[in-house]
Amino acid sequence: MDTFRISPAVQEIQGLDGAFTFPERTLQRIWSRGEWDDTGARTVEGDGVRLLHPGRWNRLGGPDFRQARLRLGEREVTGDVELHLQAADWEAHGHHQDPAYGDVVLHAVLFPPPKLVANRRVDGALLPVLVLLPLLRRGLEEYAEEEAVENLAQRPGAPGLEELVALPPEERAGRLREYAQRRWMLKLHHAGVRIARLGWAEACHHTALEILGYRFNRGPMLGIAGKYPLGAWTAPGFSPSEALASEAGHWIQQGVRPANRPGERLCQYGTWTAAQPDWPARLEALAPGLVTATGGPDPVRRLAVACWRRELAAATGAVSVGGSRLDNLIADGFLPLLAARTGWEGFGLWSEWPSGDRPAFLDEFASLIAAEGGNRRPRSQGFAQGALGWLIERERRARL
Repeated sequence: MDTFRISPAVQEIQGLDGAFTFPERTLQRIWSRGEWDDTGARTVEGDGVRLLHPGRWNRLGGPDFRQARLRLGEREVTGDVELHLQAADWEAHGHHQDPAYGDVVLHAVLFPPPKLVANRRVDGALLPVLVLLPLLRRGLEEYAEEEAVENLAQRPGAPGLEELVALPPEERAGRLREYAQRRWMLKLHHAGVRIARLGWAEACHHTALEILGYRFNRGPMLGIAGKYPLGAWTAPGFSPSEALASEAGHWIQQGVRPANRPGERLCQYGTWTAAQPDWPARLEALAPGLVTATGGPDPVRRLAVACWRRELAAATGAVSVGGSRLDNLIADGFLPLLAARTGWEGFGLWSEWPSGDRPAFLDEFASLIAAEGGNRRPRSQGFAQGALGWLIERERRARL
């Protein structure tokens, strides 16, 4: 059970691997990407809420989002949206007396208020309050982890990795393994929670679409997974373009390479599900052989990766994806799901798997290690996830 400590703009939460922080900025990113389920969503006052467009993210003074479009009850409204971790922050920040917040039409908060609140604008109008926590498509720790990785990826370098480079090789390898194991356990935990909530087949379906959403479009992809379960994709006459249109207004296209654009990825998933309609069952059927074949020493697992990459892609139909995204799909999706489902240890094979898409600074780190020892540049999950885990933990300690 998560425990929470209230602070003005950052919440400290006890997670699986210790305390982590959850800032308002992360909540704003969730809103901007539509990463919450508005099906059946209601305000604290009981009115239905549908998100038509999240609005323009305002990174200056004033409300967080300008000109959002919402359906509140039977009315379609356009106006500003303010987000806070707690409903009490509206008055604590003085927004009830500030004319700059006079066009706010919704106050979205992360945590439910301890009692019914009455947030009012400067004109005295009662402001609807929407609690987002029960509507989120993933756990808070997953969002915080993703935010930490994105913050690191946006930097020109990664301060802290030079400390790893300076360590003796054996000690550095031990640290990378330690942090990679922590990252694996988090992925295993998240996969287990998803299976428990959705069942095996739909957990696989949601995970696949989320990973195909890449960094920017995971929210709308999860929205599609909820609206169109796996059975809909395998029904006669279904078109991926219908799914794409259902999230119109929520897609982020800027900065997304053509191969990663949602229309392209949805078509790939359509080809995938047409080829193997029962792909989650086929994935599960591979588990016994996977456990037996990858239980040996590291060199055996390294040899097994290429064979199992072909086997997993062919058996599930995911050959339509290909490239580094296929490696992400297997390492971030298939392997944690199988381990959570069967109790398979999984870490050995996962740590040897190609890392797929990863931040550029990890390639710089790999080059430094290779130059030091004259070895081939590491491209494994264990290397990449261990370095990410080291950096995330380093920043976490700096904030606490």
